Amino acid sequence: MFIVNSYALAVVLCFVTMLCWGSWGNTQKLAAKSWRYELFYWDYVIGMVLFALLLAFTAGSIGSQGRPFLQDLAQASWSSILWILVGGIIFNASNILLSASVSLAGMAVAFPLGVGIALVLGVVNNYRVAVQQGSKTGNVLLLAIGVLLVVCAIVFNGMASARKGEGGPSKDAQRKGVILALIAGVVMSFFSSFVMRAMDTANFVAPAAGKVTPYTAIVIFTLGVLLSNFLFNTIVMRKPFVGEPVSYGQYFKGNFKTHLVGVLGGCIWCLGTSLSYITAEKAGPAVSYALGQGAPMIAAIWGVFIWKEFKGAKKGVYGLLIAMFCFFVAGLATIIVAGN
Repeated sequence: MFIVNSYALAVVLCFVTMLCWGSWGNTQKLAAKSWRYELFYWDYVIGMVLFALLLAFTAGSIGSQGRPFLQDLAQASWSSILWILVGGIIFNASNILLSASVSLAGMAVAFPLGVGIALVLGVVNNYRVAVQQGSKTGNVLLLAIGVLLVVCAIVFNGMASARKGEGGPSKDAQRKGVILALIAGVVMSFFSSFVMRAMDTANFVAPAAGKVTPYTAIVIFTLGVLLSNFLFNTIVMRKPFVGEPVSYGQYFKGNFKTHLVGVLGGCIWCLGTSLSYITAEKAGPAVSYALGQGAPMIAAIWGVFIWKEFKGAKKGVYGLLIAMFCFFVAGLATIIVAGN
């Protein structure tokens, strides 16, 4: 299977993770022109599973290093499989809330708040797992400083969102979107540490018996998301956070292009997550997760400059947004140094 053999390459791939995690929301914005996010989300999850399987049977099965996908899956312990499934379920609950927040408050608000909080708490959880497994942890002081800088960026984003112009969502929708983003961030912070427990992040070439490779982990993870979606998304479809209930009949009436947009979103997200797992050995679980969670900065760029979510905003809001970007960049740079 394909294995990352240098820290420099791991950092580059972590940036690809960041781009993917910060950009998949664009597909939801595109689909939202004619498609409710609850319906979009089904295509998004299907895209995840399809891409995970494609990756497992290609990059996860070629080469002479490590165990190929099917062999690795066959030897996986039930405890490892359970840890990953739990991670997928936790992620799905949080991501549905984040998607609802995007539909209510926009990408430039939902991602920095939700994913930013997930970064801070998730780094702590992943660092704890890395210490337990004896894998790479990086410089804890620099890691803490980097996370603190990201927290400052989140604060500036919150201040900016409070000054949005009248052309944006209503005050009630904005408030509900912010609350959902906060809850999503707290819940999301736990999913990665559950998955990391099932992988031998200290040795991908010859992982311990019962532990799985990143390629097996992402397949089981996405299946956990798919299975839990029958519960979580069905509830949200019947009792949506905003608007009228939607049915499965409406989903099957969607045209091919609309479905394809959602599938593309799932593929983009899955690529980013796969790379986060693949780089965990060389970068360390905490650093690989933290760098990928720089996604709020990417999402905010899309929201501000492409979707014009702050058009007509009150005076001073762009200064706050510039401060947010600066603190995010400084935080990410510090995290990179911490892992070297």
